[in-house]
Amino acid sequence: MQQERVPETAQPYGTRVVPCVKPGNCLRQVRYLFLLFLLALFFSSCGKESDRPADTAAKGDPARGRQVYAAHCVTCHNMDPSKEGSIGPAIKGSSQELLEAKVLRGTYPPGYNPKRKTNAMPAQPYLKSAIPDLAAYLR
Repeated sequence: MQQERVPETAQPYGTRVVPCVKPGNCLRQVRYLFLLFLLALFFSSCGKESDRPADTAAKGDPARGRQVYAAHCVTCHNMDPSKEGSIGPAIKGSSQELLEAKVLRGTYPPGYNPKRKTNAMPAQPYLKSAIPDLAAYLR
């Protein structure tokens, strides 16, 4: 019985490369997939602010504030906002005015006496829409 000879250019199983039939088709397919990816990204990033009732958006949602706190604040502050953190102080009871000044601009409101004299916290203006929720959670 004669064994079949495999050409030297053969690919291992599962790594077969399918060439494009026409040279322009591959680029067109890549562009199409990229466009689909961008559209999916755009529609998934549409804010959920419009889904919230007006009174909840104005007062803030403590559950959303807890998520924001867990995602952005526990790196420096304690998981329990009433306790001192590794870098940041306890922030339980912080006013919305203090949060807006410190989180958005990296400063303190006029006349505020800070718990620590450091300027370690950078401004995080991307959290602007989350300030009411964060304030509701920290009350």
